[in-house]
Amino acid sequence: MAAAVTAAAPPNLTSPRFHGWREKPTFSLSPTTLRFFRNPSRTKHLTQVLALVDEQQQQQVSFTEEENSLVEALIGIQGRGRSASPQQLTDVERAVQALESLQGIPDPTSSSLIEGRWQLMFTTRPGTASPIQRTFVGVDFFSVFQEVFLRTNDPRVSNIVKFSDAIGELKVEAAASIKDRKRILFRFDRAAFSFKFLPFKVPYPVPFRLLGDEAKGWLDTTYLSQSGNLRISRGNKGTTFVLQKKTEPRQRLLSTISTGTGVKEAIDEFISFNQNKGIGEPELQEGEWEMLWSSQEETDSWLENAANGLMGKQIVKENGQIKFVVDILLGLKFSITGTFVKSGTTTYDITMDDAAIIGGQFGYPVELESKFKLEPLWYRTEVRWANQTDRRSKFQVISKAIRKGETSIFVGNGVSLGALK
Repeated sequence: MAAAVTAAAPPNLTSPRFHGWREKPTFSLSPTTLRFFRNPSRTKHLTQVLALVDEQQQQQVSFTEEENSLVEALIGIQGRGRSASPQQLTDVERAVQALESLQGIPDPTSSSLIEGRWQLMFTTRPGTASPIQRTFVGVDFFSVFQEVFLRTNDPRVSNIVKFSDAIGELKVEAAASIKDRKRILFRFDRAAFSFKFLPFKVPYPVPFRLLGDEAKGWLDTTYLSQSGNLRISRGNKGTTFVLQKKTEPRQRLLSTISTGTGVKEAIDEFISFNQNKGIGEPELQEGEWEMLWSSQEETDSWLENAANGLMGKQIVKENGQIKFVVDILLGLKFSITGTFVKSGTTTYDITMDDAAIIGGQFGYPVELESKFKLEPLWYRTEVRWANQTDRRSKFQVISKAIRKGETSIFVGNGVSLGALK
């Protein structure tokens, strides 16, 4: 997906090592090249993960070029659209319109491909959304699905919030009917929780009859793929929905991050799939990595502990310099800069020894030193040109660091520093 990348000139700070950090870029990722790295040892570790590919499931999901443009636009977005930048929203809408112009299955409501359980990948959220709709599209921490079953004695469209495999789900059902080749009419009439630890359903207390027109509406399917795996729908409240039956592996990782559960397990699963598929000698890739999720154990440093869970970025430069920058609060940043040296076939020695609290143009030095080993495990990249002067390299990488038996995980997306110069 093409994306605008802008950067403001950095202020000159006290230490020259603090020079060169830039404003947060807007970017996303596209798949073309895969490069797999060796499986790490089972030592307690600091793991930095910026993408996840389950090769087995990847082979099961295929898209046309136009469909892939939409999938790529969605991959860089968290929260099913809530956290999307204006540029990302523009890219998604452009991809949606391109598919709608192709039409896909001509009569989607008459096709058996529309039936089944669909996962909600993206939605716009107009202020006019009904209370029932907001119950689902406003939930970022759980997976959201829609079930469509029209060829039964009791046609239904249901919205589902899945809390987890261990807990259960909330299902709100609507009686449905087909109006024409694209439109489904519906009226919500019942809802219940299904908990794994209970043998019965728990009613969800919504007075559907009292909601009147708020409990009914229509849903137009403006695109249904020939594979039956991708669907675009628009609702009577002006909402656009993008849904999939099977998701692309990186989408599954971001979905896992959104729920905050199972990320470590997802990483271990990825490594186990790819432990024998190393291609070439892994290298620490130059670039700027934006963290999307982190989980880190306590260390000996109060400052590092205070920064745990905060979002930031890692910057790797060709000159052997590496930097971590974390937003703290009220415009303050924690920055620590160091060096990396290749120490083995697959590992790097990292020394971080130049730290500071930064506020505006001023930096307050902090005594802090940290040493650890970094091992790249997996890497992929695409180079894309928006125009002759705008060359963008977008990266995903998985790497593991070992430091005093501590365990941490970082998840994020990356863009090359060359795109920011």
